[in-house]
This record gives sequence, structure tokens and C-alpha cells, in this order.
Amino acid sequence: MPVLRCSLSLILVTAYASAGASPVPQSAASRPPNVILITLDTTRADRMGFLGSNRGLTPNLDALAHEATVFSRAYAQVPLTTPSHAAILTGTYPQFNHVSYMGDPLGKGLPFLPEILHRNGYKTAAFVGALVLDPTKLAPGFDQGFDVYDAGFHRRRRGEDNYHSLERRGEEVLSRASAWLSKHSAGPFFLWIHLYDPHDPYTPPEPYRTRYQADPYDGEIAYTDFVVGRLISDLRKRGLFENSLIAVMADHGEAFGEHGEKHHGIFLYDETIHVPLLFKLPRQHSATKVETRVGLVDVAPSILQALHLPVPHAMQGQALLSSKTPDRMLRPGQRSDSSARRAVYSESGYGHLSFGWSMLKAWRAGNYLYVDAPERELYDQAADAAATHNLASSSKAVADTAAEQMAEFRRCNAVCNF
Repeated sequence: MPVLRCSLSLILVTAYASAGASPVPQSAASRPPNVILITLDTTRADRMGFLGSNRGLTPNLDALAHEATVFSRAYAQVPLTTPSHAAILTGTYPQFNHVSYMGDPLGKGLPFLPEILHRNGYKTAAFVGALVLDPTKLAPGFDQGFDVYDAGFHRRRRGEDNYHSLERRGEEVLSRASAWLSKHSAGPFFLWIHLYDPHDPYTPPEPYRTRYQADPYDGEIAYTDFVVGRLISDLRKRGLFENSLIAVMADHGEAFGEHGEKHHGIFLYDETIHVPLLFKLPRQHSATKVETRVGLVDVAPSILQALHLPVPHAMQGQALLSSKTPDRMLRPGQRSDSSARRAVYSESGYGHLSFGWSMLKAWRAGNYLYVDAPERELYDQAADAAATHNLASSSKAVADTAAEQMAEFRRCNAVCNF
């Protein structure tokens, strides 16, 4: 594994050319695309049909994936909602944006996708599903650049259930977003919809509660997919689907006892870090699946590049989408050595901040997952996808190289951009 430098090569993935986008009529081309960002809370990649699941939970997301660019190896930077969304919306890593825990304020000097789009003439609105993204509670500063930020959550009072205090059902979030759309569909607009339902406690509404009684988490995933399907149908009815960039991703996954963790927040294995990620570009009608390793930190610069807007130098993620076809651009299913081995960094300070445990850091490069823990860990994910056989002692040279790469990345990351 080559040592990482502070200037990484830009990896561009073709979308228009490779994904078979339709020719753009001049009248449509003159209108800036709308942007719809859909973030799915606590959603495991292995529940997505378009990523290989045979559980049948996500027919609507699977249908959207047939018209989108799917990144099969996408990873969260932090397995917690607020800091993960900070990485998504700023295109920066937690060491740079300093949002590592719920309640950490988002600084005004950071590059922030909604603010950038607002300055470029976009109407901006956010409809979030839980208190963890309420800017007056646990996400201070997240309302920068928004014309409307629909939150208004509070701690649960006596006699209240979760859905009238800490969170909202996806249908309620969508209802509020649809009401806003009915007044602002002329665009261009940036609409962020956050669906919190897959987060515990797993209590999906009927008929999903009965249908998935044996696995209520799967019921929440199926319900969330239903809500996404209603949103896509609404966009089509309003004539907004074709000229919209739709980005769908999870902020992190969920663990069910793997490696001794239930839920998420502490460990950095694939159960909580590997996430679904897809982009449906304007007038895209066929699918592209990309196996290049990417991070959620790449989302904001990718959206800006797809809109032909300048990507701020302070954004540390890499733009993944382009309407151009440079020589180094990947074709569907093609993996160059450099792109396939692109390293992705993740971290979690939750255990440290909440319980005084060590901070954990993870480095995914080549075939390996390296975890910087009190007892360091190394897994060959090509041979050991479940990360059950620690090779750190028997493959000391590989572990040392990964540790050096990650240390260099962190030194550079805090002071410079990529």
C-alpha cells in the first residue's frame, strides 16, 4: 500500500456518458437542476436489494438504483448521526469540522452545501426526522443557509410517545416536505429529507409491524423504502423527477451483536460503517455500479461538480460525478489499481467521550481494514469479510504500513485539504 500524500489524485466516475443519460434538450439544459438529498438513518448496506440483499425490503430504492449511479463500497466517516451529517454536508472530515459528537456546533467558517447552493440562487429546505438533527438541540449550526429548517423536537414528556417528541414517522416528514414543494416546485431548490425510522426502537407502523414481527428492524427498512417510493412518485407527478439530482445515502449502519456491539456509535466495522450510496443525475435512465471505495465526505463536492459549481478548496472529499469523460474516468465495473485501493478513513470518539474508553480510528485501504485500538486490529476483507480473524500480529508489516498511512492522513487532514 503506497504511503498517502496530502495531494490525492482526483477520482472521477462517469455518470452521464457511462450511465446512458438521454440527450439534454436545450430548454431543459438551461434550467439548473433541483437537488434532493435523502439521508436514511441507521440503514445497513446489506439490507438493500440493489447491493445484493435478497430480503425484498427495498423495491422502491432498487427501482431508483436502476436509473442511478450506485457506489457499492461507500463508507461513513463517523457512526453517529450528527457528525456523519456534518461530513456529508461540509465535505470535510471530523478533525477539520470538529463535529465528533451530538451537540458539537457546526462552525460558520466551514464550507456548507446548503449555504453554497443558497448563494447560487437555490431555495433551500430541510425536513429532518429526529431531535439529533434539530439545530436548537443537538445540531447547532446545521440550519445555516436554509430558508426553511423543519425540526421542532423536544425531550419526551409524560404521556408522549417518541413520534410526538423525539422523532417523526417518515410519512409525517414527507408530508411536511410535500407541502413545501407545492409552493416552491418552480425551483431551482435544494431539498433535504432525513428519515429516522430505522433507528431504534424498532417500531414500524402497520402493516410492517405485523409483517416483520420477527425482525422489526427489517420492518423499519421496508417502511422507509415505502416513504422513499412515495417521494419519488410525488416528484414524478409534479414533473420534477427528470431535472433533479437525487442523492440517497445512509448516515451509518447498525450492529446486531457482531463484534459484541448492539446498535452503533462505538465500533468501526462494516456493520455500522458500510453504507448505501447512490446518485440519480438529471435525465439519467440507466444504471452504473461503481466499485471504487468512497466516503460520505465525497457527497457535497460531488453534488457541486455535477451542478457545474466550483468546489471550495476547503472541502476535503473528492468529486465523484462528472458530465465529462477524461481519460482517467472509470467505466462501469472497471477498477484501476489506484481507485480500487483508495483509502477511506473513519473514526469514533463516542466511547471515549461517553465512557472514557479509547478513541477508535479505522483505515480501509487495499484489501485491508486496519483499526487503531488499544489492541490494534488488521483484517483481510477479501478473505474475511466479517472481520473475525485479526492479522495484526501475524502481518505486522502490513499493520505498520496502514498505521503510518493513517497517521500521515490525520496529520495532513487537520491542517490541509486534499
